[in-house]
Amino acid sequence: MKMKMKTHSGAKKRFKRTGTGKLVRRKAGSRHLLTGKPRDRKRNLKGATDVSSASTPALNKLLPQ
Repeated sequence: MKMKMKTHSGAKKRFKRTGTGKLVRRKAGSRHLLTGKPRDRKRNLKGATDVSSASTPALNKLLPQ
């Protein structure tokens, strides 16, 4: 009997898969201590970005499908 693979619940909360299959993540550093960071740095932390190609194989194991 073959067991189903389980999705890593921490990874599924932090990463999303795009329509083409790429992984997308939020940028770190925009939670607290924002008054000391320059305006342009805070602006660059907005939005999502692609996961690096070095991290993708490990994340594909945590997020099957």
